[in-house]
Amino acid sequence: MVKMDSEFLRKAKVYVAVIFLQIGNSGFAIVAKGALDKGTSHFTLSVYRNAIAALIFLPFALVFERKIRPRMTLGVFAKILLLSFLDPIMGQNLFYVGMNITTATFAAALCNLMPSLAFVMAWILRVEKVKVKDRSSQAKIVGTLITLAGAMIMTFISGRDLGLPWTHADDRHQSSAAAGGRQQQQLIKGALIIFTGNFGYALFFILQAITLQSYPAGLSLTALICTMGAVIGTALTFMVERGNTAIWALGWDSKLLAYAYGGIMCSGISYYISGVIMKTKGPVFVTAFNPLSMVIVAALSSFVFAEQMNVGKVTGATVIVIGLYLVIWGKIKDEKAIEELQTNPSPSIDDDENDNKKITDPPTASHAV
Repeated sequence: MVKMDSEFLRKAKVYVAVIFLQIGNSGFAIVAKGALDKGTSHFTLSVYRNAIAALIFLPFALVFERKIRPRMTLGVFAKILLLSFLDPIMGQNLFYVGMNITTATFAAALCNLMPSLAFVMAWILRVEKVKVKDRSSQAKIVGTLITLAGAMIMTFISGRDLGLPWTHADDRHQSSAAAGGRQQQQLIKGALIIFTGNFGYALFFILQAITLQSYPAGLSLTALICTMGAVIGTALTFMVERGNTAIWALGWDSKLLAYAYGGIMCSGISYYISGVIMKTKGPVFVTAFNPLSMVIVAALSSFVFAEQMNVGKVTGATVIVIGLYLVIWGKIKDEKAIEELQTNPSPSIDDDENDNKKITDPPTASHAV
């Protein structure tokens, strides 16, 4: 009984961790949107966010991984440089720009394209494998498509407003309609920008999983990515914003909160925990939980920014939960199959040989999608 409880807790920790990441990322979307609305530069938001994460995580990496940190090679350093460009530079800046001209809910909704992009890229790069004839793989494929459909419903279909008391629907109806008209003009532009940023995010997760195989020091990898991201981002900002020193000003305001929150939670903790999870679950598992962030952001936005909740958003959220359930169900089935194979390996006869000849080795466990 004790063994079963410990096994359940071990498996449950992974799901608790990935849900914690989505809650943390959702909070940052709200904080970052508030800072951007007040004139924060998306360039300095990215730079300060990664600089703070580097300053905090570098000492931990130096102390706790001094004995296990592998030797730095040219190949690993090149991967770190690419990682620092894909997320701290490309992904973050494009996400901020897209969110600044649309809404936090819209940006979070389009980020649900990431699991689909990560699935396809990981499959092409053979980081993850898929067996189309298996029910578990079929469930994950269908579940991914359903979550994507739910995101589109939540984003593009409005329907009747629910008139929640805290959104002050009656008082803000006209201003909301005017804002909706302005948002519609920027919708396509914002969608394209965020979609491009999703490529950076998806590639980042896949490359991070690959890099951890040759450089398994998670804290050190996190600190190096944030350090290089801050350095490259600073150089880029000086080139683009020449002479505009005002964007670097710091004060005790919402901007500093966004810098600190993003650095500690979304760059530092998120990079590290995502890496730990991907070692056993793969990059697609981490990104599959992104729809939770959209639901949380939509709920928080209704309180903080008085965004109206309507039938389309609620319907989309419900569809997303169904799709997410299918993805998780498929992953659990795959894990059980792999555990059974490792516990009770049974050799199989090679169909191309005679029955009394060569016996093949049992298949090795791998991340199945």
